[in-house]
Amino acid sequence: MLDLNNFDRLRIGLASPEQIRSWSSGEVKKPETINYRTLKPERDGLFCEKIFGPTRDWECHCGKYKRVRYKGIVCDRCGVEVTRSKVRRERLGHIELAAPVSHIWYFKGIPSRMGLMLDMSPRALEKVLYFVSYVVIDPGETPLMKKQLLTETEYREYREKYGNKFQAGMGAEAIKKLLEEIDLDKLAEELRRELKEVSGQRKVRAIRRLEVVEAFRKSGNRPEWMILEVIPVIPPELRPMVQLDGGRFATSDLNDLYRRVINRNNRLKRLLDLGAPDIIVRNEKRMLQEAVDALIDNGRRGRPVTGPGNRPLKSLSDMLKGKQGRFRQNLLGKRVDYSGRSVIVVGPELKMHQCGLPKEMALELFKPFVMKRLVDKGFAHNIKSAKRMVERVRNEVWDVLEEVIKEHPVLLNRAPTLHRLGIQAFEPVLVEGRALQIHPLVCTAYNADFDGDQMAVHVPLSAEAQAEARLLMLSTHNILNPKDGRPVVTPTQDMVIGCYYLTVIKPGAKGEGKIFLNYEEAYLAYLHGAIDLQAKIKVRMNGELVETTVGRLIFNKEAPIPEELGFYNCEVNKKVLGEIVARCYRELGHATTAKMLDGIKRLGFSYATKAGITIGITDIDVPTNKQAILEEAEAEVEKVEQQFRRGLISEEERYQKVIGIWNRTTDRVTQALLEKLDKFNPVYMMAHSGARGNVQQIRQLAGMRGLMADPSGRIIDLPIKANFREGLTVLEYFISTHGARKGLADTALRTADSGYLTRRLVDVAQDVIVREEDCGTTEGIFIEEFRDGNEVIERLEERILGRFALQDVVHPETGKVIVKANEEIDENKLPEVIEAIKRYNAKVAIRSVLTCKTRYGVCAKCYGRNLATGYPVEIGEAVGIIAAQSIGEPGTQLTMRTFHTGGVAGEDITQGLPRVEELFEARKPKGQAVITEIGGIVHISEGKGRKEIQVVSEDGEKRSYQVPYGSRIKVKEGMHVEPGDELTEGSINPHDLLKVKGVRGVQLYLLQEVQRVYRMQGVEINDKHIEVMIRQMLRKVKVEDPGDTSLLPGGLYDVFEFEDENARVEKLGGRPGTARPVLLGITKASLATDSFLSAASFQETTRVLTEAAIKGKVDLLMGLKENVIIGKLIPAGTGMSRYRNIKIIPPEAREGEGAVAVK
Repeated sequence: MLDLNNFDRLRIGLASPEQIRSWSSGEVKKPETINYRTLKPERDGLFCEKIFGPTRDWECHCGKYKRVRYKGIVCDRCGVEVTRSKVRRERLGHIELAAPVSHIWYFKGIPSRMGLMLDMSPRALEKVLYFVSYVVIDPGETPLMKKQLLTETEYREYREKYGNKFQAGMGAEAIKKLLEEIDLDKLAEELRRELKEVSGQRKVRAIRRLEVVEAFRKSGNRPEWMILEVIPVIPPELRPMVQLDGGRFATSDLNDLYRRVINRNNRLKRLLDLGAPDIIVRNEKRMLQEAVDALIDNGRRGRPVTGPGNRPLKSLSDMLKGKQGRFRQNLLGKRVDYSGRSVIVVGPELKMHQCGLPKEMALELFKPFVMKRLVDKGFAHNIKSAKRMVERVRNEVWDVLEEVIKEHPVLLNRAPTLHRLGIQAFEPVLVEGRALQIHPLVCTAYNADFDGDQMAVHVPLSAEAQAEARLLMLSTHNILNPKDGRPVVTPTQDMVIGCYYLTVIKPGAKGEGKIFLNYEEAYLAYLHGAIDLQAKIKVRMNGELVETTVGRLIFNKEAPIPEELGFYNCEVNKKVLGEIVARCYRELGHATTAKMLDGIKRLGFSYATKAGITIGITDIDVPTNKQAILEEAEAEVEKVEQQFRRGLISEEERYQKVIGIWNRTTDRVTQALLEKLDKFNPVYMMAHSGARGNVQQIRQLAGMRGLMADPSGRIIDLPIKANFREGLTVLEYFISTHGARKGLADTALRTADSGYLTRRLVDVAQDVIVREEDCGTTEGIFIEEFRDGNEVIERLEERILGRFALQDVVHPETGKVIVKANEEIDENKLPEVIEAIKRYNAKVAIRSVLTCKTRYGVCAKCYGRNLATGYPVEIGEAVGIIAAQSIGEPGTQLTMRTFHTGGVAGEDITQGLPRVEELFEARKPKGQAVITEIGGIVHISEGKGRKEIQVVSEDGEKRSYQVPYGSRIKVKEGMHVEPGDELTEGSINPHDLLKVKGVRGVQLYLLQEVQRVYRMQGVEINDKHIEVMIRQMLRKVKVEDPGDTSLLPGGLYDVFEFEDENARVEKLGGRPGTARPVLLGITKASLATDSFLSAASFQETTRVLTEAAIKGKVDLLMGLKENVIIGKLIPAGTGMSRYRNIKIIPPEAREGEGAVAVK
């Protein structure tokens, strides 16, 4: 790598005028760009070759020196150094300003740093900077105050009255003088004193001022550097000017902005030389100030400067901001060579680790490799002729290409890449045609189908990249889904129906009851047509007669299901296939699993073809008693309507009752339908085997569609009684269009929301990497089932499996140690642990990310098992990113709908994606519940139309809570409550919970709530991913009393930073500070990260950079984003320093033959 990247940290700060001059290669004096006749840069202009370097390699401006041999010579005629033209990308120029101007970031940003420094309001500051008012710089012996504002007339009066006894000025010069006079140490001292004396608003202001003053003090920046005397001019290649076909020029907006600055600056110089009247000079200075503002951040103050067509010009700030800015467009994502894209088609005969690569594409992608090989084999004499051979596509080229791509994996990616399974490595197989071929089993991971999807191919070039692709990313290694540890490559659709057809039993089939000696004999009988696939027969296996079918024998032998897994003698549906894959992977590893999967794929496709299962309209049987059921329901509804008409029940009750009746009716019709369906009906087989469709869909085809919702989401109390087989009436069709339209609109919105949520999650957790083996913490969390009333949200098994025990887990009765402390609870120990908890109510504590003590990440023991491999996590795994992907990827499946529970007033609890966002952003929830701050006994009293709940604790402390109108009370009179319990229904505000129950309480609440949303939609995510996010939200503490530490009161600090500072002070015998934990939403937490590069590339770029520059922040490059931005290897996985120096030994050099060892 270039030596440019050999640094460990990056510091940002304010530049002093001297520094800007020292960077500069020369002063830009003229606003000219290039000469319109010669098209060469003008001298001393914005593109000047003397300042920025030659436009063509090794050529000076006037043409006296051409060629490399004059390297480094400065031409005596035109003053241009003879060098490479790429220096025009790195050399800066500068503009010497005739009058100082303020930097808009520090004057206009919120809070105004200049204003805090001078203790002036931003409005007063603006008046001075833009030449509206005078400011008193030195009152002398006059009654004026320092920093007092004077209008034009007042200033004249005082001048006549006192003459030159006082000093006042306007514009940036005046402000600069004031800033120069500041003594930072003295000011900091005064502010600290003031903090102890004042309170309220003044205290807040003092804290904010102290923060800025301390930032300047510690960073070594000077306040007057916020005022610019010199403006740097960025290199011309970064603001290019190019000729279009029509002879016109396209130029970067920056050139226009620089031209305005230079023009105004030159005019101001001329006016000063001429000694123009004050008012004219002042106006010119104001215009210069505005021009510089527009250059730095156009539109921040006043109307933006516009170009042709009223389009605001893009300033320097805009170049960095947003999705199209420098950070997100060029630094975090780049275009790469050696890549291609094409439409995908299915490749059913491929092996699991292969993909079909079109020949022409492969030739282009592997061109350099092919050329080198042609030269090596003597087909071509040099690279140039080899290139010609490849371009003319000679026959030898194809043979060489075959050799080259052998054992050279390629990466396939499908956008959107929602999780890490969206990029996998395959070995290419050359195919005719122009479409990529994809193995049918990896479609689930890519979420790909063949209705016109496209995929991209990338070629890993270096030996290390190839090794990583082969050993870490090959599709056979990605069998488990990182979000829940379940197999992601289970057979689907055709393969499922084939296996199901093969293993189902058909009563009374041909040859039923026959007995065979072994598999071969039974198979022969089937081939000769003596018995049917699904006939019940008996076969001798391992010395006993087993009742089975030929189909099942074929399934077990031909797939082949490994012997170790035993004989599967059951109907094989999708669920069973999933279990087979999971067991095979766990017990026999990925190579065997891949082989078995390919067998199941072959078998499934082949028998699905032989079965010829199709759906005709006649297969959809409408239940005969449907009409009778409907008539009963209509009679019931009529009864309810009658009661309503007589005024016995309210509209709301009528509505609820009618809806209840129709829901029950729909269920009855469905029941009748399922009872009548034949077990060999294709529709039933498809749904039952899990190949396609479900009971809901069969109900709509053959039962009745049931109730629909109107556009607002309210259920219409008129059901659709018909089904699709019978056809809908016009009214029914119209009613059902609402739901369909809402569904489409929802999906579109959901995708965007879910993508943005993922982006925020990635950002907050990107620096969570497994940094060490064991952090040695003594804390953990007690584990129990997550329940919601009676239904279990998440089972114990899922919460415990693959975690490490905090203490020895002892069987309460026998006293036997089931799991030792710091040992993994795996599949073998799990049943005993579950039994101990469920039968004997044992308390089991596990290690958790929430309690991990590792400073810049987590430790392997607290994290537990890596779900994608099924083994304990390795050091260097980027678990934060994996967690973000695991939560974000299913986000699209979560419904957007805010459910209206039958329109109950005040009952509006958010669910689905908005609820997840509400939790992760730690917002005040909609429909907030009242919680109690103390434990004790509940008394409910009713005052003036308002209910009130009183909680009395054991020691007689009383707290009373008002119940908001319309909310339901959750507790009963005389009930005992714990602190933090809900008194009314609704969602808890997590910030209140943090105050009442502390960090652990709020962690478990957030975990449980996020899990609830996902589980209700049937999405399974492992706890640890959510824990990683919650850990990041609770990283900071707010200082309440700094004690003798150097911390600022009210400041946010990292927990570890705060503890370190306290320890340092205690060592010196001082008084430690106190702080309370704060819960930050994920956006806030991302922006509060220590790394300014990561925060700036996320959101609010200018604000983050302003703050970082004033504080003189140092980025230690601990996270992934920072390193990607500056182009270093990321400090995770094989990019960690501990894995950097691994050498790959070629197989010839080793004595013992074996696998390549790469950690």
